[in-house]
Amino acid sequence: MHLLIPFATALSEASSHVLRDLHLPNLARLLARLTPAAADTGDEYTLSPPHERALAAAWGWQGEDGGLPFATHAAASDGIDVGELAWGLVTPAHWHVGRDHVTLADPEALQLTEAESRAAFEAVRELFESEGFTLAWGAPSRWYAAHESLADLPCAALDRVIGRNVDLWIRPGSKANPQARLLRRLQSEVQLLLYPHAINEEREQRGALTLNSFWLSGCGRRQPIAADEVVVDDQLRAPLLAQDWVAWADAWRALDAGALAALLTQAQTGSATSLTLCGDRNAQRFDNSARSLWQQLGSRFKSPEPHTILEAL
Repeated sequence: MHLLIPFATALSEASSHVLRDLHLPNLARLLARLTPAAADTGDEYTLSPPHERALAAAWGWQGEDGGLPFATHAAASDGIDVGELAWGLVTPAHWHVGRDHVTLADPEALQLTEAESRAAFEAVRELFESEGFTLAWGAPSRWYAAHESLADLPCAALDRVIGRNVDLWIRPGSKANPQARLLRRLQSEVQLLLYPHAINEEREQRGALTLNSFWLSGCGRRQPIAADEVVVDDQLRAPLLAQDWVAWADAWRALDAGALAALLTQAQTGSATSLTLCGDRNAQRFDNSARSLWQQLGSRFKSPEPHTILEAL
């Protein structure tokens, strides 16, 4: 079993304070038992966050920053025949226009119904198809676009952009890319098209967020998945993105008592066990390996506290 935990920490004082006060006994025991592998290091501005890079590595995928084909994988899981086309995930979203910049709200906060999503999808379909895209509906929060140019178009992952200025995640170099310019135009045209749409009028009346744009991510062609079985536990994601530190601490405790306790039990039997912890910059994998009794005893005294490892991510 390989357990991968995204959003294990954040680059904030609040996150550090929470981690230093958390009691995570099963994580501590795992870290004392497992051996660190090579770390995946980066910074907080990579287009692909550490948890996507770590999952791609475990699956044996190849790709540049912002070019890991998660959209094609998700489309296939949604029952779409992806073939040999290059696909991108088109996430219907609410862009909040502030005084100084535009931020992307968490798409889950839209709580789109299937009827609303399909109506909006049909409304924007012609915009995409007139530019040569193939558009497919997968789920209320997952639309997909296919086009040859998406085979090598780097895009920031949705998890990088939520709650942040969208302009920070469109690289200066990408603005010179004709396909990137086209996508920016489509984002603006979708906003103009959906603003007066009946679904948004109804949503405004009940005080819900409006659907006024989209974000494109995960572009590329389908790649096979290696045999490495990875379980991604993302229960830390929602509270961290919302900066709800009480809920994030509760989620960490639940994770420690649940998935991490199960992983520890497996590690104690000698079965192949891996744990990958991911933050804003780095991902660190830990594996069990053959060690002498002396090494096992020594690690119990030398293993650092979990918060020191997490804060380094």
